[in-house]
Amino acid sequence: MVLKYLLSAFLNQAQVVEKLAESRPVRRAAQLTAWAVMKAQLAAKDVASKAAKSNTVRQIRAETSQLPRDLGEAGRKAVRLRDSVLKDVKDGINDASRQIKQNNKK
Repeated sequence: MVLKYLLSAFLNQAQVVEKLAESRPVRRAAQLTAWAVMKAQLAAKDVASKAAKSNTVRQIRAETSQLPRDLGEAGRKAVRLRDSVLKDVKDGINDASRQIKQNNKK
């Protein structure tokens, strides 16, 4: 409890915070954090663009716009959707393994 109070009082002083901000480890931590955030944003943008181009997403949109006439047609749509999802997953795994191999060569 006392340690918490002392640490709080210590960090609430503007001079201490300014000295810490100018220190090399804190600056480096800020750089690494900014790099990680940018890398995550780029990865998310890449995943979103791949999802938009995905055959599965287009197929789901097309098939949900039309209701099946009977149970057999619903089963066939489910099989086509399953095959499309499996194909996209395999393509994603292959892309990931290619990227890992490329990163290991560097």
